Amino acid sequence: MSTMTKEERVLRVIQGKDVDYLPSQITFSDRTRDKEIASALGLAGPHELDAYLENHICITLSYHDKPLFYRNDRAEMARLAKMGFCGPHFEKNVVFDAWGMGIQVGSDGFFSCFHPLQNQTPPDYADHMPPDMVRECLFEADINVAAEKYRAPDITRPHIWDDMERDLAQHSGEYLVMPSGYFAIYERVMALMGFEEYMMNMALEPKAVHLLLDKVTEYRIEYAKKVVEMGFKMAHHGDDLGMQTGTVFSREMFREFVLPRLKAAWEPYNKAGIPIAMHSCGNLTDFIPDLLEIGLRVLEPVQPVMDLKYLKREFGKHLVFWGGIETQNILPFGTPEQVKKLARDTIRTLGEGGGHIIAPSQEVMNDVPIANVKALVETIVEERKTVLGA
Repeated sequence: MSTMTKEERVLRVIQGKDVDYLPSQITFSDRTRDKEIASALGLAGPHELDAYLENHICITLSYHDKPLFYRNDRAEMARLAKMGFCGPHFEKNVVFDAWGMGIQVGSDGFFSCFHPLQNQTPPDYADHMPPDMVRECLFEADINVAAEKYRAPDITRPHIWDDMERDLAQHSGEYLVMPSGYFAIYERVMALMGFEEYMMNMALEPKAVHLLLDKVTEYRIEYAKKVVEMGFKMAHHGDDLGMQTGTVFSREMFREFVLPRLKAAWEPYNKAGIPIAMHSCGNLTDFIPDLLEIGLRVLEPVQPVMDLKYLKREFGKHLVFWGGIETQNILPFGTPEQVKKLARDTIRTLGEGGGHIIAPSQEVMNDVPIANVKALVETIVEERKTVLGA
């Protein structure tokens, strides 16, 4: 096991096999800060960052998804705009992705600041929309009509997979290359309508919600087929279904609106035998049994608003936990010693006997001191063998 690659280590953890030590992953919320962070850590450049952080997973993006992560990289957004994959409106600090969602430029994390199906579109926003966006939807007051007219972006557009193909060729075999699935189905429709409107429409205009969910699901099915065809060894799906105290909506509504679409979107992965990791913030404990039933293998980022000991005890035989190290209080505002204790306790809870990809419970934001990042990495290295009995 001493010659195990990072890719092998992650896959063996997912398969429940022995590993030399637990894998880990630390991701920063603003990818344009890699150079600054590397310099603060005393590294020669951003090319050394993944190795320093002990990262095992290379997250790769289609050009439809890239604006979420690279919204602050104006040169890259301008390049993608020329190719028809986004619409920057830098005067208003917003980039519109291929779905028409507005992403706040300058924000630390993802911030959806414009929802195209709210019928609240300023004329200059419409002028900056990418070509796949149906303009009539932007000014339609009837959500049912807007849902009928709306179409998902063209997944057959040339070059959409360029970065994914490059990353797979360059990094697979060493790192586990994983295609990003953030803003997948439920969350994508929420971004089209806005959160409050979405919640109300689920009750008052369910036909429109179902129609939009179906259109997004069709896109995700085709996306999944392409991921399988390209040879990825792990799939990823992102839908934030939890809040601090529980799920966003009831289990009954989850089973009506979301679960059947997840099952359909995951079918290509399940048929190909590719393990599925799902991102969801918040407490979604009540949904885990249903998600396991349709193929969930890795839960990410595992926020400690859930009972970590309960999760390990109840689901540890069937589920790999990615994350868990709290990022809301101690990581940004605590001392390095407090960070070390937090990380140590979390790894010993979720990682006992395996089944853990060590990571923070969310992307690391700009308010986390470099000293605390160092403390986190040091503790990961100290603890990653101990919990396996090594």
